[in-house]
Amino acid sequence: MNYRTAKRPATFCLLPAALCLLLFSAACMVGPNYQRPKAPVSPAYKETPPADWKEAQDWKQAQPNEAAKRGKWWEIYNDPELNALEEQVSLSNQNVLAAEAQFREARYAVRIARSSLFPTVSVSPSIVNEKSVFLGVSNFVPAPVTAYDLPVAVSYQADIWGSIRRSVTASGETAQASAATLENARLSYQAELAQDYFELRGADGEKELLETTVKSYDDYLKLTQDRFNSGVASGSDVAQAQTQLATARAQLIDYDVARAQYEHAIAVLAGKPPAEVSVTYSPIKILPPPIPVGVPSTLLERRPDVAVSERQMAVANEQIGIAKAAFYPTLSLNGDAGVESARFLRWINWPSRFWSAGPQLAETVFDAGRRRAAVNQSLAAYDATVANYRQTVLTAFQQVEDNLAALRVLENEAKAEDQAVKAAQSALDISTYQYKAGTVNYLTVITEQAILLQDQVQAVSILTRRMSASVLLIEALGGGWNASTLPTLHDVAQVK
Repeated sequence: MNYRTAKRPATFCLLPAALCLLLFSAACMVGPNYQRPKAPVSPAYKETPPADWKEAQDWKQAQPNEAAKRGKWWEIYNDPELNALEEQVSLSNQNVLAAEAQFREARYAVRIARSSLFPTVSVSPSIVNEKSVFLGVSNFVPAPVTAYDLPVAVSYQADIWGSIRRSVTASGETAQASAATLENARLSYQAELAQDYFELRGADGEKELLETTVKSYDDYLKLTQDRFNSGVASGSDVAQAQTQLATARAQLIDYDVARAQYEHAIAVLAGKPPAEVSVTYSPIKILPPPIPVGVPSTLLERRPDVAVSERQMAVANEQIGIAKAAFYPTLSLNGDAGVESARFLRWINWPSRFWSAGPQLAETVFDAGRRRAAVNQSLAAYDATVANYRQTVLTAFQQVEDNLAALRVLENEAKAEDQAVKAAQSALDISTYQYKAGTVNYLTVITEQAILLQDQVQAVSILTRRMSASVLLIEALGGGWNASTLPTLHDVAQVK
């Protein structure tokens, strides 16, 4: 008789008791249930949108395939070149691809955690040849003995207090946070590309303005030279006109530095080497389009970074339950079965079987306060995630308010600057006429030219800032993203 089969009566008594304990304890889960903490939300935004905006219903005009295109917020600018560049961010931007890989990594971590809910089965076949030597016994040399073993071991830890289930849930919530991090990275780099694109277009606008100014200054230089040749103007007038023209030409060349840097930044954001991306020259020809702002209460569901912070709170809450479960005993079920024989042909043979099974209960009786400290640590970590969540919400509202204010103020400034440009142009026309009539010197003309150029450059700069502010507002509002698009805990566990 196999020596292991002698345990059969005791085993039959222990197994039902262990199964009953497992059955009645499976529903126990220690620790707090997660409830989303409240965040400071105002009923309305303090800052109002620009006066000429009409509340938009979506990011662009409704179309039959609107649902499929939702999230492509850059299309509201109606710029095909910008659209093509933005599409590359999700496909080729290396930081976005890294975030996507981290999300996949988090999903596999869920599968790893879920495996603890199931038994572990291991097989360790062996063939052992041994020979014993008996010292002091003459004329006795035992023959070698070969033992053939094929044991199968099964072990299972019962999740009585919910620590394993909480670990699985925490892994799933971590994967959800990773998914939101991916969306936040995608939105951030798309917004950065759009900002660089409009900054480049602003540089193109200022360069176009300077090109026109250089031609104008060249005409004024010819005017002063003609008047000098006619004896009605001094050589200082010609020298001043030459200086002004040369200075404008130098400024014109300098704009190429900024444009090249913006173009290189756009290429890298699109995941391309700078040599492979060229953006056509064209100034900004549109005004910031109306953007659907919505109400503050919906902002928490529209920002992926807020979703990241909220999921991190949920993970921290699960850690509290895991720490508290350490105060309770753990129940393990272990079993072994297999066949063994001294002959190979009788190895896989039913009479050669053996098996053993039984439960094991373990409890820590003294740990010098380690478990209590672990619980307090997890509570402190949870409090930190709550504070981080509320700070993220406050920052989100600040960014929306900042850019609403920027758009409204810049719109008013643009109107005032347009009046200044018209007034400066009128003053230059008058001073030019007076100079030709000989009633003022050329210094007056130069002064009016400088004022006009300054106002025109400022007008282009304001338009560029308005376009950048509109991009930042869209980013602050989440870019059309919604928390409902996050994968569920079931979804993140479904990986191949």
